[in-house]
Amino acid sequence: MRVTSGQRRRCFGLLRSAGDVWACVLEVNGWRRRRQDAPVVGYQALCRELSGSGPGTFGELDSTGARSVLRRFSDAWFAAAKARKDGDVSARFPRRRRALMPVRWYHGTFTLDGRRVRVPVAKGMPPLWIRLAREVPYPVEQVRSVTLLCEGGRLFLDVTAEVPVAVYPPGEGPDPDRVAGVDLGIIHPYAVAGPDGEGLLVSGRAVRAEHRMHLADTKSRRRAVAYRAPKPGQKGSRRWRKYRRRARLVEGRHKRRVRQAQHEAARTVVSWAVEQRVGVLRVGDPRDVLDIDAGRRHNLRLRQWQIGRLMQVLTDKAVQAGITVDPVNERGTSSTCPACLRRVPKPRGRTLSCPHCQFSGHRDLIAAAIIATRTPGGGPTTPTAAVVLPKVVTHRRAGRHLPGAGQSRRDPRRPAQAARGSVGPRRPAPPSGGESLALTARIHNGASETR
Repeated sequence: MRVTSGQRRRCFGLLRSAGDVWACVLEVNGWRRRRQDAPVVGYQALCRELSGSGPGTFGELDSTGARSVLRRFSDAWFAAAKARKDGDVSARFPRRRRALMPVRWYHGTFTLDGRRVRVPVAKGMPPLWIRLAREVPYPVEQVRSVTLLCEGGRLFLDVTAEVPVAVYPPGEGPDPDRVAGVDLGIIHPYAVAGPDGEGLLVSGRAVRAEHRMHLADTKSRRRAVAYRAPKPGQKGSRRWRKYRRRARLVEGRHKRRVRQAQHEAARTVVSWAVEQRVGVLRVGDPRDVLDIDAGRRHNLRLRQWQIGRLMQVLTDKAVQAGITVDPVNERGTSSTCPACLRRVPKPRGRTLSCPHCQFSGHRDLIAAAIIATRTPGGGPTTPTAAVVLPKVVTHRRAGRHLPGAGQSRRDPRRPAQAARGSVGPRRPAPPSGGESLALTARIHNGASETR
């Protein structure tokens, strides 16, 4: 968004008023809970409470924007109630106050004119026009809602549009009989095994490096300002407020970079599936591993993995392209030999080697090929059909916009001297016969060794 100081002040006023609506709902339910009355959580009941408060109670915020906050609270409450009913005792009801809350306006309540958007405000207030940084990539008739939000101290306008499903010429669209398996991971966000021996590997090393270096930068900044941090109960100085503002800006930029890389990776998978005429993507759902406590470091890696977001982004883009996405059970896919169907020790690297039949191959692609044979909604985990392993693999990278990610597969933000590594001991020159003194190379799939 490109706003003036006055427009910025009014936009933040709307977000703070939305936070007041959220806090008011929490306070009302707190009173009712202390009186042992039933909470007010239904959307219609909350709207009746809002209408009883009268106009002008929440500043410039209009009734449509306030109802969007009530809708968000009602959905969060009923989602937590359903999770607890299903046995998830860790689910919590919404009881935390928020200083700023996103405000959504639906179709017919706002005006979109090129790069200018007029958002509704309370009756009697001057109109509020907002200028966008770029053109909306959808026709005006397809836009269904706009959401005003703040991320990292910056204002954004999230646009939601109704996008039609892609239409293909006869014989060129996705075929429902062509199934591909998708394995989710950290090193490779998406590993895909197609039906005709085609494979796709999307590298996420740049995204992982962004997470690691962002954590290292955050720790170094905290150490640098620890000596001037205010004591508990002490009001912060101007310098401390500037540091906190800078930290929020850096955190927001990091989140936007990672989100953009995730969208690029999902777009790569969907484009590849359209070229291969894949009609069904069976995605291994590894969200069960989030319930396992694997230590402080590995738990952090799992949180940074963002499994649910990867699945949601892939599903949205696949549905738009006319491809069906079916989540399946992925348990044991990375530790099962596709040749003899025996369980093997899960390797630490990318290569799976079977000690029973001497089979060797890429671990993620093997998992994707086995996932393609799984049945949605349960069923046997042992492959009931022949496992088609990829013979031609396409390699792509996600996050080329990240700092220094254009030239190196390793950590793109490490110093050049550290990235080169050790040169090791010098090797003697080869003899006159031309025989190489290099170490013996290891070839996959049981092929003969060469020098």
